[in-house]
Amino acid sequence: MGRLTTHVLDTARGKPGAGLAITLFRLDGGRRELLRTLTNQDGRCDAPLLEGAAFEQGRYEIVFAAGDYFRAQDPGLPEPPFVDEVVLRFGVADPAQHYHVPLLVSPWSYSTYRGS
Repeated sequence: MGRLTTHVLDTARGKPGAGLAITLFRLDGGRRELLRTLTNQDGRCDAPLLEGAAFEQGRYEIVFAAGDYFRAQDPGLPEPPFVDEVVLRFGVADPAQHYHVPLLVSPWSYSTYRGS
């Protein structure tokens, strides 16, 4: 059964990005919000973002509230933040597979990849 998962790593502190807000959207036929959640102490979500019949072929967007997370960690960071909302748009060609979309983020940079 296919599913969509994510996790966040705070690369500036070398630890999981715990308590970071995530919003998931489906982009086909407009921009429809599917889910809002927070990462747990391990920087992961307690359940897949999507799975089973709810996980369909198409285009998706995950918005990570990195700026809010870093403000809470270090109120001395400059405003506005260099990295604020991180928006990742991606396509799902085969919803029978596992799509893992991690975020490695600091106040100054971010990266992602399709994980396993």
